Amino acid sequence: MRDQFVPAEPLSESLAYRGVKRLADVTVALTAVAVFSPIFLIVSILIFLEDKGPILYRQPRIGRFGVPFWFYKFRSMRLDADRLREELLKSSDTEGAAFKMKNDPRVTRIGRTIRKFSIDEMPQLFSVLAGHMSIVGPRPHLKSEVATYAPEEHERLFVKPGLLCLREIRGRSHLSFEQWILFDLEYVQNRSLWLDAKIFLLAIPAVIKGEGAY
Repeated sequence: MRDQFVPAEPLSESLAYRGVKRLADVTVALTAVAVFSPIFLIVSILIFLEDKGPILYRQPRIGRFGVPFWFYKFRSMRLDADRLREELLKSSDTEGAAFKMKNDPRVTRIGRTIRKFSIDEMPQLFSVLAGHMSIVGPRPHLKSEVATYAPEEHERLFVKPGLLCLREIRGRSHLSFEQWILFDLEYVQNRSLWLDAKIFLLAIPAVIKGEGAY
């Protein structure tokens, strides 16, 4: 049986908002896939040539209303990365439940480049097309991270997880897990097409510059 979160109150979203947001998600995702498909091919070849391992990495994440879905990325780490994670937890550079390490020894050579410019996240465009994610929304968390939420923090599960969020324009990996949650709650409580457009337009230059990413 799937884990599922049931909201304590109805969502205040109009049909027009949901319809336009979904149309924008599909349009942006299809355009990005078409434009960046040569990059997908080049990155896939480089990842395979480095260690002959799988090109994609998949992991269960928690989506809207707590429903799990498969989360995909271009693989940027060694094949034994998940096993080594437990040994490196004490070296995390991020306060709280999330694990981030600036000089993570598990990251491959090609991995450092694609992580810096968020190229590793591009396969999630297909999750957007499938309806599991949105272009803008809180980043999807692991089940272990969701388990640390305070009751009021489950409100971030009212919306689909996204590729881009407020943390992308407010510090990215330099922020603590608690700050990520606060920004996500701010987004959920103030969500609108205008806020989505603002985050999208401000996140693009931040991603291109590789600010705060590792």
